[in-house]
Amino acid sequence: MSITSRTAPANPDSGGSLARAGDLFQLLRDGKARTRAELALTTGLARSTVAARIDALIASGLIAAAGEANSSGGRPPSRFAFNPAARAVLAVDVGATHVIVALTDLSGAVLAEQRLVQDVADGPETVLGRVVAEGLSLLAKAGRSISDLAGVGIGLPGPVEHATGRPVKPPIMPGWDGFDVVSYVQRSLPGPVLVDNDVNIMALGERSAHWPEHQNFVFIKVATGIGSGIISNGELQRGANGTAGDLGHVRVPRGDDVLCRCGNHGCLEALASGPALAADLTRQGVPASKGSDVLRLVAEGNLPAIQALRQAGRDVGDVLATVVNLLNPSVIVIGGSLGQAGEHLMAGIREVVYRRSLPLATTHLRIALSRAGDQAAIFGASQMVTQHVLSPAAIESTLQAAG
Repeated sequence: MSITSRTAPANPDSGGSLARAGDLFQLLRDGKARTRAELALTTGLARSTVAARIDALIASGLIAAAGEANSSGGRPPSRFAFNPAARAVLAVDVGATHVIVALTDLSGAVLAEQRLVQDVADGPETVLGRVVAEGLSLLAKAGRSISDLAGVGIGLPGPVEHATGRPVKPPIMPGWDGFDVVSYVQRSLPGPVLVDNDVNIMALGERSAHWPEHQNFVFIKVATGIGSGIISNGELQRGANGTAGDLGHVRVPRGDDVLCRCGNHGCLEALASGPALAADLTRQGVPASKGSDVLRLVAEGNLPAIQALRQAGRDVGDVLATVVNLLNPSVIVIGGSLGQAGEHLMAGIREVVYRRSLPLATTHLRIALSRAGDQAAIFGASQMVTQHVLSPAAIESTLQAAG
């Protein structure tokens, strides 16, 4: 699936916001082909100025000829459009027990992909070593060189200081705290390396691919852990230290006697995550060791498993009711491995959210299952890179360096 950038056009301005090629390029990122004359009319820039900007962008490969417009006499004018094949992006989703490495173009379309079974607890050098090796392999298979790589985007299953790319006391990632992920990857893959919490990039990917018109959006991952990615007024909210959206350690009233791995009692994750449900079923005499066992039992029609998943939905709904009242999103998307169980989990969530939230906050609220599925993080990691490398300032810097 391709993710089209929906950067809002800048206001026409002959000397200000569109004076640089990087700004003019943003108008072409929607993929629509335009002539020089159409761009001049839209921006208010002189045709000679537009022509110079277009020539620079063509030389960079970021835009390319896209046919000819109808002529009113004389030679038909050429049209130009964004060329997403100009560069490639390495998008990486590191989970608790898996790694997905994908090569995408600048629109987010997946060119090649490799899925690995890998425990994040094996440590950063082991995990990132495999990421780098697979990334180089995918580039070779796609016939692309390292110089074609625009950047690398990585999602990790724990808190991340986005400015530095360093994990911050991640509970399920022993050995990762403070590790310099960026420097390690750049030894083999030079260029921008951006790192964020996996749920944040899932929120970016899900919204970009399937809900682009919604400016207030929350993505919930229910799997080995529970977390959320929050997009408010179109912007991803990371918080002061990168921990915004950590719903897994919000207290649920019925869990007063349940100890969480964080040391507190009653955390949502300790009641509603995959491992928590598996442990609860085992105590009931239904053997299960992990979340995938719970999903298998539900698929087989096991009543205790179905009831446990429904209750997990209610527990998640308890926390989400507060989120709805506080943030007033228009869409909440449920993803992660337990979200694959579909309506059993969703029924419990909807039951509590619509009962406990303010009526005005739920008037137009949609609660839906993830449409991107396990590709959400890949879409988001790719977009995280393209937002960075295709920004007006980055494009201008690239063109000046080339010149």
